[in-house]
Amino acid sequence: MTKSVAIVTGAAGDIGRAIAGRLADDHAVILLVDIDHAAAEKAVRSLGPAERFVAMGCDVTNAESVADMATAAARLGTVKTLVNNAGAARAVSLHDTTPEIWRMDNALNLEAAFLCFRAVEDMLTASKGSVINIASVNGMNVFGHPAYSAAKAGLLHLTKLIAVEYGKFGIRANAVAPGTVRTQAWEARAAANPNVFEEARRWYPLQRVVDPADVANAVSFLASAQAAAITGVCLPVDCGLTAGQAELARTFTQSDHY
Repeated sequence: MTKSVAIVTGAAGDIGRAIAGRLADDHAVILLVDIDHAAAEKAVRSLGPAERFVAMGCDVTNAESVADMATAAARLGTVKTLVNNAGAARAVSLHDTTPEIWRMDNALNLEAAFLCFRAVEDMLTASKGSVINIASVNGMNVFGHPAYSAAKAGLLHLTKLIAVEYGKFGIRANAVAPGTVRTQAWEARAAANPNVFEEARRWYPLQRVVDPADVANAVSFLASAQAAAITGVCLPVDCGLTAGQAELARTFTQSDHY
């Protein structure tokens, strides 16, 4: 029997590294893909033995680079899971968004997921595998970063497109939509504004922000046999942000119970 392989893009970051570590519970080999090969190798060294965690440099917005990634993944074993995690946000407002930023954010946050899926779709068909797209609450509501948000909304629809068209092959496609995640990016914001997490926390019903492990646990579940009948859905991992805000409910109702 060949080894089961999971591919995680954007794997050098906090969320990608957490996902890779968690998927190792159910996969023999994890391919950590990142445009920064050195950072991916560093992530690999922090996770475990080289025979189980493999780093690869790849520009997921480039079709040729993605094709090379797919070839490398096939050499490692049977591709069972693809996690499209690579992403980034640039301009914070529509007014500040240039055509170049619009195209770059869509290329990385939406088109890259399409390229990666098409590159490994035959392998996922053979294994009746699973695709998990890391979207965002930004794709569901307006929280700033418009180009990124529009791309993430498109990623949610791409998830449904894969689920419906490829379901007949046994492929499942789902999305995870994190809220604020405590990553290095947010730590940098905290350095500029020490109250940033406290300001964010007040909008979350659970009164905390998301940890990378929370996202990784959701991905692991959706990739597992426990989610065998789940496809085409978006699972918010947002500490209740998209459910509503207690502070706003308190204003509307003037009730101290919120």
